[in-house]
Amino acid sequence: MSSENAAGNEDAEPTVDRAQDRPVWDVVVVGAGPAGASAAYAAAVAGRKVLLLEKAELPRYKTCGGGIIGPSRDALPPGFDLPLRDRVHAVTFTLNGKLSRTRRSRTMLFGLVNRPEFDNALVESAVKAGAEVRTGVTVSRVEQHGPAVPDRRTVAVVLSGEDEPVLARAVVGADGSASRIGAHVGVKAEQVDLGLEAEIPVPDSVAEDWAGRVLVDWGPLPGSYGWVFPKGDTLTVGVIAARGDGAATKRYLDDFIGRLGLAGFEPRISSGHLTRCRADDSPLSRGRVLVCGDAAGLLEPWTREGISFALRSGRLAGEWAVRIAEAHDAVDARRQALNYAFAVKAGLGVEMGVGRRLLRIYARRPGLFHAALTGFRPAWNVFARFTRGATSLAEVVRVHPVARRALDAFDRREAEREGREGRETGNAERGADAENGSRDGAVGAAAGAAPQKGARADRRSEGESGGRTGGESGDNGESDGGTATRRSA
Repeated sequence: MSSENAAGNEDAEPTVDRAQDRPVWDVVVVGAGPAGASAAYAAAVAGRKVLLLEKAELPRYKTCGGGIIGPSRDALPPGFDLPLRDRVHAVTFTLNGKLSRTRRSRTMLFGLVNRPEFDNALVESAVKAGAEVRTGVTVSRVEQHGPAVPDRRTVAVVLSGEDEPVLARAVVGADGSASRIGAHVGVKAEQVDLGLEAEIPVPDSVAEDWAGRVLVDWGPLPGSYGWVFPKGDTLTVGVIAARGDGAATKRYLDDFIGRLGLAGFEPRISSGHLTRCRADDSPLSRGRVLVCGDAAGLLEPWTREGISFALRSGRLAGEWAVRIAEAHDAVDARRQALNYAFAVKAGLGVEMGVGRRLLRIYARRPGLFHAALTGFRPAWNVFARFTRGATSLAEVVRVHPVARRALDAFDRREAEREGREGRETGNAERGADAENGSRDGAVGAAAGAAPQKGARADRRSEGESGGRTGGESGDNGESDGGTATRRSA
């Protein structure tokens, strides 16, 4: 898709910087994924002049399972026609390939899409709302000060290979987890995960077996899990785990595919992707620049679900970018940016907080989650309501006292465990210091008690002094070690 798609829309013309005769857009959005397309749509329907920039040609592939849960569906533009490849009514849960059990629902739990089709449809919605799209352009940086910026109300978006920057009253960064706009804002990640995925074409007999059913495997690595999402004649098979041991994550994917009996089918696409989850104090804006979606580190920490977070934060970013574009000074722009941050944290931030707590528990007790979802109907009902969009993780904790008490209890146990491990680590370090002190004392004592033959008296005296000092050090070390042992016991 290129800018010609919007050429006939006269309302899409930007204002002009008369001093240098350069167009100034109200809002420029960088990145045409769900977050960027949602932001562009929200700003365009508000009547603003919007430019959406994308480095790839559309449609383009994106490593993603493509699950559209209730919150994603509810955040779509009005009248949006979801290009669903399958409708999920059943989930098979396994624990590292074992203890398989399938749960079923009479109503649809969630839908499955191919990301190229889904993302392209979202961009088309933004274009219909009045946004202009330019593809095949790479944003190298944004500047809010300097010779490229004509005034304090303007941001310069610098494009690789182009002499003149694009000018805007407000910029929305939606350029993914490796975002250059996020780097400008100063986004900080506290959780980084590696997702690996294969798109595997399968014969009709295999596709029929998976139709309407997904698989979720609680994985062997702490916090990891795998999935199988059917999409007609193709199965999307993937795993995700904490970054740091890519080889182990790759082994998990290979073993997973092998256990499923899919190793004999050649993947059409094999890909990997890093997801980054923001720290609580990570900024969401800088000056007239906002970030949303993956660029802001907004995703659910436990499941790493990002589409609903991208759509919702993108819509908010587009709405507040309009207000920032209308701001006539830095104080007003800052006020609107803070309002955007508050809106994100009040909704998505609360959900992320619950997700972090769930991930900590799941990383240590995956079997507990498996047992609950496969053997405890209320837990399955909550899962089903969440995927349909009838509730959220934050609402479950807020409304259900049992869930809240269970999370609080696990938090206390985790804090106690970390405290014990901290004390044990400290005791071990003090014990090691004590052992070193004893060894140093023994060496000193030996040096003082057995000076070399023919040594002068003063050297013999120095050796004795060294022996006393070293012996005292050894005594103190043994005492500390004994204290450490008693405390540990």
